[in-house]
Amino acid sequence: MKRRTALMGAVAALALVPALATAQERERGSSGHLNVIYWQAVSTMNPFLSGGTKEMNAASIVLEPLARFDNEGQLVAWLAEEIPTLDNGGVAEDLMSITWRLKEGLVWSDGTDVTAGDVVFTYEYCTHPEGGCAYRDRFAGIESVEAVDDHTIRITFEDATPNPYLPFVGAGSPIIQRAQFENCMGARAPECTDQNFAPIGTGPYKVANLRPNDVVEFVMNENYRVANQPYFETITWAGGGDATGAARAVFQTGEMDYAWNLQLAPEVIAQMEAGGRGELLVDFGPLMERIEINFTDPSPDLPDDERGTRMHPHPILTDIRVREALSRAIDRELLTEIGYGPTGRPACNFIVAPPAMVSPNNDDCLVQDIDRANALLDEAGWERGSDGIRVKDGERLELLFQTSTNAVRQDFQALIQQWWREIGVEAQLRNIDASVFFGSDPSSPDTYVKFWADVEMYASLFEGTDPTPHLEQRRCGREPRPETQWQGQNINRYCNEEYDALWAELNREPEPARRQELVIQLNDIFVQDYAHLPLVARGRVSAKANTLGGVVLNVWDSEHWNQAEWYRIEE
Repeated sequence: MKRRTALMGAVAALALVPALATAQERERGSSGHLNVIYWQAVSTMNPFLSGGTKEMNAASIVLEPLARFDNEGQLVAWLAEEIPTLDNGGVAEDLMSITWRLKEGLVWSDGTDVTAGDVVFTYEYCTHPEGGCAYRDRFAGIESVEAVDDHTIRITFEDATPNPYLPFVGAGSPIIQRAQFENCMGARAPECTDQNFAPIGTGPYKVANLRPNDVVEFVMNENYRVANQPYFETITWAGGGDATGAARAVFQTGEMDYAWNLQLAPEVIAQMEAGGRGELLVDFGPLMERIEINFTDPSPDLPDDERGTRMHPHPILTDIRVREALSRAIDRELLTEIGYGPTGRPACNFIVAPPAMVSPNNDDCLVQDIDRANALLDEAGWERGSDGIRVKDGERLELLFQTSTNAVRQDFQALIQQWWREIGVEAQLRNIDASVFFGSDPSSPDTYVKFWADVEMYASLFEGTDPTPHLEQRRCGREPRPETQWQGQNINRYCNEEYDALWAELNREPEPARRQELVIQLNDIFVQDYAHLPLVARGRVSAKANTLGGVVLNVWDSEHWNQAEWYRIEE
């Protein structure tokens, strides 16, 4: 009885369904046209082929999951009739399965019925052994996904799974149509341009036109299940430029209604907001700016199918003393002050939210320690050369440091380059257009997932308040590689058997208190291995025009989770 009570508590805590606020009655399409700007332009509308937040957000207004997270991080039924729980019989007593039931009358934007077969197909698509699915981690530990009937889906797990709300939940795990994608399985997935650029969905909008790395045009879905929604008839989702131009387009010129990811210095944001035409939206969640360490050799002297793979360990960064030295040399307080101000917090952890799962064990990174960094490199056998850069066995301690093109990130690069030079490390700086860096082209040498550099800087987050799938991404075998079309979220190619064993325990542990302990332990292994270098826990910072209503910022799911409810405020 005690175990059942614990299991019910764990599952129920994940499945609270709050009442959604309803907007006043409006007519479908009555708000006209909406202009959105993402200075990191969209490259595909298939989120399974891109790990980028920009693609996930854009796709979320077309493709939808069974359930998603609201702005409080609580589960809300979406395409499903209700959230399955132990109490309503949707979650098995032994936690070995979960059963979902689709809402009645669901249709795709082409008017055909949505069935359980589409859900099963989505699983098969994303777990195909020859395919590269960016969100494959959502389907870890599943034994089978089956259609019980046209409206019922049963997911059976390999082991007891106290958090069964990962597959088909959240913007990173939507349902795709079998009829459209059935000939796009495995290695063929990235070749299906028509399907990937204009997926048929159930969301409030459908794609009218996509020009990769430029603009997406959306029109409302006349078959959307909510009779009077969406309120905007069309959307232009512009891409390119920079964060400064995006902010200016909302706050000063009024050309845009919504601007995403305003990664700008605090004084720049304050000056822009003084224009008075828009409102800054800020909230803190799991978003964290970091430097990833490459555990594999990205040398251009290697063949392309071996470069950046485990076939060749990194010749310098596999030494933990070097990795720790790089971290000790960084002043995170200063980075936060100049780059984010009140919209950032210095970070020393991989998991920075929710608060109960944030480790208290790594705060020593908050103090820059140049002396300790130098001592570590001395110990590792790197000696100062005549130009101040360290040398070992005839090799200079030189690293290629890449990131996306952005004023804040280039400021960070310059400061970190300076600090690393103080300890005898030469950093060659490279910045790449954000649309390319976060793009999905498996043939591009410049994507952050391919990671053909020594270290790279970017930010990422996870959906919901359970970091289990985010932690799963760093397991052995989850790295991008040629056979997965360079998809995968183990960006730094990290592999630690202790870490993998603890994650497996977390995945089956029902007790909430023990789960929190395991999350912290996993975080500490990864951080104390200096597998990556946390920098700043960032707030989500976007902007909306004063004439735009219905926007509810969500740090736990897509920023456009309630896009159907956005409307024009009459002036």
